[in-house]
Formats: sequence, C-alpha cells, structure tokens
Amino acid sequence: MAAKEAIKKAAPAAVSTKKDKAPAKSKVVTKRELASFSNAYRTKYETEVRKELQKRFGYANVMQIPRIAKITINRGIGEATENPKVIDSSVEEIGLISGQKPIVTLAKKSIATFKIRKNAPVGVAVTLRGVRMYAFLEKLVTVVFERIRDFKGLSPKSFDGRGNYTFALKEQLVFPEISYDKVDKARGMSITVTTTAQTDEECRALLESFGVPFRQR
Repeated sequence: MAAKEAIKKAAPAAVSTKKDKAPAKSKVVTKRELASFSNAYRTKYETEVRKELQKRFGYANVMQIPRIAKITINRGIGEATENPKVIDSSVEEIGLISGQKPIVTLAKKSIATFKIRKNAPVGVAVTLRGVRMYAFLEKLVTVVFERIRDFKGLSPKSFDGRGNYTFALKEQLVFPEISYDKVDKARGMSITVTTTAQTDEECRALLESFGVPFRQR
C-alpha cells in the first residue's frame, strides 16, 4: 500500500516534468495578457492629441475630433494555390505580430490565369480595435519603423481622401516577434489605419500626433 501511494504521489511530478520539457508553442495574446500592453497611446490621445487637434482645426463639437477607429493588417498569398502550408505559417506570423488570431481570406471568384478557384484561400487578414489597436500603433512607431533599413518616413501620398491611410511593409522580420530562423521567405503585408477624419489633412495630423513619420514631399 505504501508503495502504491508513493507511485500516485510521484505521478503528477512526472507529468509536470514532461510538460516542462516540451517546447513552448507560439500563441496570440489573450484578453488576460492584454493587461501587460502599454496603454500609453490611448492615454496620449485622450489627454494630448484631442486638445491639439481641436485647437488646430477649431472643432465646435468634441465628437468632430478625429480618432483612430481600427487598424487592418492584410497579407495576400498568391503562392498558396501551389503551397497550402504558406497559409498556416502566415496565420502564425500575423497572429504573433498583431496579438490576435487572423482570418483566412478566400477568393471571391475563379481566375484561370492565376490558377485560382473560387473560395480558395488567398491570404490572411486581421482587424485590430481598442487596446490591441493602440498597442500595435505604438509598436510600429517606437520599434518597427526604426528597424526598417534606410527608412526615411512613410509616403504622404497614400491617403485615400476619406480619412484612411494605407502603407506596405516588405518583410515580416522588422517585427521583433518574428524569429529569423523560422522564416522560410520574406513576405510583406499592407496595413490600413482607418480613422474618423473627413480629410487627408486631418488624418495626417492625427497620425503625426502619435509620432508616425512622413517623408517630405
């Protein structure tokens, strides 16, 4: 009996040892882990940016002051038709970069020239709001842009005239979450910052208030 009790007591320890030795799996950030994210940019908007914009543009109503509504990250993967595994690796990479699990985008129609069938996976996308949105923007400004080789600022010509701004990054390695050893190929992504601004000037002023750098024309 004493031997059986000793085995039972030792069993949990054995299981625990196996789990400790298992390699850690990459995962997206959970709601509970969001507490570790910096809330500096949300606070900055509420305490500084709103006042600056209202003073500059003379808004009569505080509801007119532009704000960032969402940030969308999108990666198109044309090679997915020949190599389906690329979708899985892109889902993992965009998940690590954004802190949120992305969705797989499907082709809306068949395109024979590119050997694409309707509803075939052709990319991944994720939309960030709230805490994740501000945390991602802060990471772009304070970390990512500084890691881009020969970076001189974003193009001032990529506004869409409706208060939104889109730019592209050529590779995923500019994000600190991505390990060079695990990347089989450099793949870029497009990032769209959607705001409530009514003009390009207002949108640019909003982004510049957060430290987003633009090239001189």
